[in-house]
Amino acid sequence: MSESRYSEAQRFLARRDAVMKRLIKQHGDCTIAPRTDYFLSLCSAIVSQQLSVKAADTIWNRFAALFPRKKPMPDLVLTCEPDVLRSVGLSQQKASYLKNIAAQFQEHRYTARTFAGMSDVDVITNLTEIKGVGQWTAEMFLMFTLARQDVFSIGDLGLRNAMRNQYGHESNDEMLEHTETWKPYRTVASWYLWRSLEN
Repeated sequence: MSESRYSEAQRFLARRDAVMKRLIKQHGDCTIAPRTDYFLSLCSAIVSQQLSVKAADTIWNRFAALFPRKKPMPDLVLTCEPDVLRSVGLSQQKASYLKNIAAQFQEHRYTARTFAGMSDVDVITNLTEIKGVGQWTAEMFLMFTLARQDVFSIGDLGLRNAMRNQYGHESNDEMLEHTETWKPYRTVASWYLWRSLEN
């Protein structure tokens, strides 16, 4: 059996943290993989803001269905009427944010090379200059699109709930202190925390 790309991270976390050891055994290998569809990733993150997974999936599928091959592209999103975007369940604010992202991508043509030499902090700084892309959205991009291995998003409600459930931590400070034990694999630890909420 070939090793997971995260085998080293999983062994490290299992040695350092008994809860992580249990979650890794329970949920198997971490499956985060780098993606190259940066525009779709950011749009999906905007749609998902403050929504349950089920609600976000429903709205995303309706949004994607507006476009050929169900693939939103920057130029097509820019020409899509706001009323049409709202008709699929997007708020006026989110529709506006999607157009902002589309405009930036059309102007800058972000590619893997754009982010390759950037630190995590630099990626966040760069993305949050786009109106509508906040800290959480940029962190999700780092974790699930660029597959950076050492990101923890204290702004994520699911992660905070999982930390309370698994460790009994109540304050953000307690949680952040605990995550120091997981460095340099906080993204992988986060993936297992999210999986723990599925039970």
